[in-house]
Amino acid sequence: MIRVPVPASLVMLVFMAACGGGQSGKSRTAAGDSLTERQRDSILAQSKIPGARAVGKAMRVADSTSAGIRAADSISP
Repeated sequence: MIRVPVPASLVMLVFMAACGGGQSGKSRTAAGDSLTERQRDSILAQSKIPGARAVGKAMRVADSTSAGIRAADSISP
């Protein structure tokens, strides 16, 4: 029997495709879930879970960046 070497990149590609599951982000949430992603993140940021404060900090940084971009866009030449 002849053994044909399989490139590592092909093995990784097959592995990643198998782990994907083929589900989009929306199909993984419960059908009756009424909270937005921002509301869930806000609740998480206020919890005592280790690292939860980082979620709140990331939300504040994102809000600050968005506000800066909106301010720069509203300046007329």
